[in-house]
Amino acid sequence: MSSLNAIPKTQIILAIALAGLIGEIVFELYAWFVSPALFDVVLQPSNLVIAITAKLTGVQITKTVAFPIHFLIGSLGFGLFVYATRLLMPARVWLTGLISGLVLWFVAQGMLAPFIGRSFMMDFGTYTQSSFIGHVGMTLLMAHLLAVFLSYFEGKPGLNRPMAAATAMQGQE
Repeated sequence: MSSLNAIPKTQIILAIALAGLIGEIVFELYAWFVSPALFDVVLQPSNLVIAITAKLTGVQITKTVAFPIHFLIGSLGFGLFVYATRLLMPARVWLTGLISGLVLWFVAQGMLAPFIGRSFMMDFGTYTQSSFIGHVGMTLLMAHLLAVFLSYFEGKPGLNRPMAAATAMQGQE
C-alpha cells in the first residue's frame, strides 16, 4: 500500500471519485445487460431508494429521481467505503474489494431489503445471487482502480496548487 500521507487530499478524493464512478458504471452495465443473461433478472437498486424514501419520509419519488440518487451513492459512497476498508484493513487489494463487496451486499440484501418489507436476503434467490456478483465485482474493480490511481498520484505534484504556481514551477525545470 502506498504512503497515503504523501498524497495530497485532493488527489485521494479524485482517486476515490474516479474508482467509484468507473465501478458504478460497470455495475450498471452488469445490472442491465449481464445479469438478465445470467440470472434472468435485471438489478434495479433504484427501487430500493424509492421504497426507503417512501418509508422514511412518506414521499413517493420516481425512478428518474431515484436512479441518480443510487448512482451517487454507488459511485461516491461505495468508493469511499472501499477506501475506508483499505485504511482500516490494509491488506491485499483483492481482499479489500472482496470484504467491501460482501459488507455492501449484506447491507443491501440482508438489512435494507427486510427494512422495506422484503424477506431476509430475499430468500437467497436469483436476485440476491446476481446482487452478490454485482456488489463484489464492483468493489473488486473499485479496490483495484483505487490502488492504481493512488499509486499513480504518489509522488506527483499536488492538484491543490493554483495553476499559475504549477506553471511557474514547470518553467523553472
